[in-house]
Amino acid sequence: MTSRQGHQTSPLGLPPHITACLFDLDGVITQTATVHARAWKQVFDAFHIPFQLPDDYDAYVDGKPRTDGVRAVLAARHVPATKDLVDQIATSKDHLFVQLIQRHGVETYPNSVRYVEAVRAAGMRSAVVSSSKHTTDVLEAAHLTHLFDAQVDGNIAEREHLRGKPAPDTYLRAARLLNALPNNAAVYEDALAGVEAGRAGQFGLVVGVDRAHHADALMKHGADIVVRDLGDLLSDQAA
Repeated sequence: MTSRQGHQTSPLGLPPHITACLFDLDGVITQTATVHARAWKQVFDAFHIPFQLPDDYDAYVDGKPRTDGVRAVLAARHVPATKDLVDQIATSKDHLFVQLIQRHGVETYPNSVRYVEAVRAAGMRSAVVSSSKHTTDVLEAAHLTHLFDAQVDGNIAEREHLRGKPAPDTYLRAARLLNALPNNAAVYEDALAGVEAGRAGQFGLVVGVDRAHHADALMKHGADIVVRDLGDLLSDQAA
């Protein structure tokens, strides 16, 4: 566990002023980040655009809306981001991701699920915040819909014209849905763009979840604390 500064914490590893918890989905609660990465790799390969895992996934697409991710990769490869090309790549990736989760299902991180259950047992409110338009599908496939009081996903972001991560808009919207001020909410993210969003929104705590062995980068981009797994935050009392 890496921390920017010391915090007086609850059994959930939270400062006492935190009343709401806002969770990214892919890579934090569910193991669909690996499915997203696989889909991106296959699609960019099909378009003959270099895309290396895990570096390009972490740097350019993780946590972002699909079209923003496509544009970031194209810019890095000095490929003109025409609307037609961006739409083709984004649509192909979306279709492939759906095929993969339908074929293989959705796995969770058990300790993350245990942590969210502990949050609920402590009487705190929780929301899931994801750029994916398939958040509901993933939650239903993983049998997790009952764990969250609110959901802000790619569909809501598009409908309400919310900017995607690293902008804080979706997390701020989730906090409002839980009637929580940003300073009283914790953000849990594995993506660099996500921790940037938490920092930009001035949330009370930004927890980086280090699934890709880049703890230093998570701290540099805005995490207050970095853990390998959300279970690391639980004391024996809350476990």
